Amino acid sequence: MKILIVVAHPSPASFNRAIADTAADEARRLGHEVVLHDLCAEKFDPVMPAEELPKNAPLPPDIARHCDDLRAADGLVVVHPNWWGQPPAILTGWIDRVVRPGVAYEFSVGDKGEGMPVGLLKLRAALVFNTANTPPDREVAVFGDPLEAIWMKCVFGLCGVTDAVRKTFSVVIVSSPAQRAGWLEEVRAAVREKFPRGPAS
Repeated sequence: MKILIVVAHPSPASFNRAIADTAADEARRLGHEVVLHDLCAEKFDPVMPAEELPKNAPLPPDIARHCDDLRAADGLVVVHPNWWGQPPAILTGWIDRVVRPGVAYEFSVGDKGEGMPVGLLKLRAALVFNTANTPPDREVAVFGDPLEAIWMKCVFGLCGVTDAVRKTFSVVIVSSPAQRAGWLEEVRAAVREKFPRGPAS
């Protein structure tokens, strides 16, 4: 399998990067091909220019490469912190520019004439790992867990990815080294479950 890993955190020493590296290591150990994009390290430009809006617009080489990597992926892992109940701006920009019509989805016409999304991705499964400094019960009770809706309904739902799991590690700011080590083992276990070794590996 080809596994695409996308991480969005400005610090290369962050726990987010440790999660991404652990997921990559486990996927490779299982025999999968891994492509890892650290958006901040790559200085990915999140701003969508007007000329990229049309479905068949010519894309800059770096954006076309990201699109090709997404299109080719059998599995996707996304890693990012919870900032204001949403992904960091650089990752939102990646969604805008890469998870685009013609690559990840297209619209057909339904019985009532409305645009009906049709997923185009060949992803077998997706994992989203979030870090947070809000306890899980407060995130749900007070804020409604907006990241769950963003990823599961707005992104994966639109693109037809039905086998997707999101896991949050919190509270990171007061976590111990032992707790973080345990979380990384959970990352390995999730990768093994979603992307097991198989004949295609």
